Amino acid sequence: MKRVLVTGATGFIGRYSLARLLESGYEVHAVSNQQSPTARDGVTWHRADLLDLESIAPLMARVQPTHLLHFAWYAVPGKYWTAPENLGWVRATASLMQAFTDCGGQRAVMAGTCAEYDWKFDYCSELFTPCRPATVYGACKHSAHVLLDAWSAQEGISSAWGRIFFLYGPGEYPSRLVPSVINSLLRNEPARCTHGKQLRDFMYVKDVAAAFVALLNSDVRGAINIASGNALPLKDLIHAAADELGKRSLIELGAIAAQAGDPGALIADATRLREEVGFRPQYSLQKGIARTVEYIKAARVLDNDGGRSDEVDD
Repeated sequence: MKRVLVTGATGFIGRYSLARLLESGYEVHAVSNQQSPTARDGVTWHRADLLDLESIAPLMARVQPTHLLHFAWYAVPGKYWTAPENLGWVRATASLMQAFTDCGGQRAVMAGTCAEYDWKFDYCSELFTPCRPATVYGACKHSAHVLLDAWSAQEGISSAWGRIFFLYGPGEYPSRLVPSVINSLLRNEPARCTHGKQLRDFMYVKDVAAAFVALLNSDVRGAINIASGNALPLKDLIHAAADELGKRSLIELGAIAAQAGDPGALIADATRLREEVGFRPQYSLQKGIARTVEYIKAARVLDNDGGRSDEVDD
């Protein structure tokens, strides 16, 4: 029996991985540092604060996982780039590695970031682009990857590191680009954006989760870009959301300045994900945006009715 422990299981990506893991034949154990969410068929929930390092070994001893899928990290928009919590997550990740191998774990897959790369290079390849992170967040993620590689080689376990580029979808923080544009348009307010010429590789969140499960199921090792391989200007993403609502006239490109140092292009090489892992995204931009708009509309109705919108599967 394959038994997987999923950290960050209530987070933006982690919650979407659970059904995929069950479909792949895993016995799924999920970790939350809050009150366990509504039970879902087939998932066993565990409550633990992974930043309390003393909680990790007992958790591993209870679960005895053969596989580890590690998403948990500090990710509050606008804060995570410089947050001291990043250092705590490096320590927690190292402790997870040790406890996992002590309990006989076989394969670990962890979530990294495109912020590990040197953004002076437009094209980000796992094989050729140097890693020179410019932020504490990127540096801590990259440090965790270096530790994972060295520990895996020393202990003889299999591991991979999925570098996430850009994503969107139901359940994203409202302040992020796609939900902020959609919410403005739903209020019939102008969506004030930058020039939108920046090239970025966006992937729908359910595809991102599915890519991680495919990576866990494979024997591919090392860094793998989690991206579509099809970069597009941000204005195309913005216009797709506006067109879904029939409100392109409310889009104001160039109304706000781009952030200082914002790179003109961050293009992901998805060759390893496509050819070695065998994964291709299933959601087109139009389909992903339509699902996101549908979710946000439903959430607004529930909020107005005094209800809650915790369900994110679509």
